[in-house]
Amino acid sequence: MTEAAFIGGDWGTTRLRLFLCDGHGAVLARAEGPGAAEADARSGAIFSGLTADWDKSLPAILCGMVGSTIGWREAAYLSCPVAADAIAQGALRFTHDGRSVAIVPGLSCRNDVGLFDVMRGEETQLLGALRLRPDLAQGRHLFCLPGTHTKWAVVEDGQVLRFHTALSGELFALLSAHSVLARGAGAVNGAHHTFAEGLRVAGGEAQPGLLHLLFSTRSRQLAGEIEQEDAASYLSGLVIGTDVAASLRLLAPHGPVTLIGAPDLAALYAQALAEHTIGSDNIAGDDAALSGIAFVHQALLGAA
Repeated sequence: MTEAAFIGGDWGTTRLRLFLCDGHGAVLARAEGPGAAEADARSGAIFSGLTADWDKSLPAILCGMVGSTIGWREAAYLSCPVAADAIAQGALRFTHDGRSVAIVPGLSCRNDVGLFDVMRGEETQLLGALRLRPDLAQGRHLFCLPGTHTKWAVVEDGQVLRFHTALSGELFALLSAHSVLARGAGAVNGAHHTFAEGLRVAGGEAQPGLLHLLFSTRSRQLAGEIEQEDAASYLSGLVIGTDVAASLRLLAPHGPVTLIGAPDLAALYAQALAEHTIGSDNIAGDDAALSGIAFVHQALLGAA
């Protein structure tokens, strides 16, 4: 049987996932618990309880909101540009209940429009992508990590230069659930023509901006141009299309965009990129996170 080497943890706002891993990062066992927002002051006790049956000599590497102000311990942001090894070495390290624990730091930067920006958790996925795809550690590449707060990151020769955040996922969730725009609509269907129509409208050269486009989700239903059932797909196309169009204008990629995220959501972004004749490929977000944790483990092991 493969021998366990470390514990990896992806501790987000709403969910904790722990993995008992061998030296290559392969998962031997799993455990789940509450997210950082619910755990609050109980974080240490929750972690100890979930790992009680795992060898205490094994170190733990944690990423995500566990290192934020609402997490277990705050791991300070590292300023970009920053290299992959420096991210690993910047981990907050401490001992808890006899076990060595390291929390991966977040990143901060001044983005392409000069505004302060932050990420926490996505940096580990970027590390994992570079580990899974060594070709991405050479040259300049644009990454998109779609989600609640979508990140667009420029990485050159393994160094995160800068990034910016779009509130795309959260905005869509708020509008679809708490506005008149897509009330009673079905799930988003990227294969439906209304999603493609939203992308087309959002990506047009003469489009007036997202705030002016959003109400068309409602008005086009009244005009009979969009069925109520399909309103969420159109709204999603508007939001994702605007995010992609703006990011491409700012970052002007010279090649394919690497998507890191859940396959279904990544497919919607791939479709939006294709509208601009930009190719893409996808690395599953969970695979990238676990690979990034394994990278940090190896880096810290070598520095010990």
